[in-house]
Amino acid sequence: MSQNVQENMYDEVLEVLDKLRPFLQRDGGDVELVDVEDGIVKLKLMGACGSCPSSTITLKAGIERALVEEVEGVVEVVQVF
Repeated sequence: MSQNVQENMYDEVLEVLDKLRPFLQRDGGDVELVDVEDGIVKLKLMGACGSCPSSTITLKAGIERALVEEVEGVVEVVQVF
């Protein structure tokens, strides 16, 4: 993947995360974009989200679904610690 495509994808991922962030913050959490590499988005869940038992569901069913739908080239979201 070219550097330019990678940078555009990173920016698009940030835009989608900014739309989702208020929902996470409402529950006392947040999300940090760590990296986007070969269609894999690496996120760090913070605050209440970092220790929430539902965080995997939030990550996969919520954040991943939104990113795959809205950002061309995103194939998966993984949590990093």
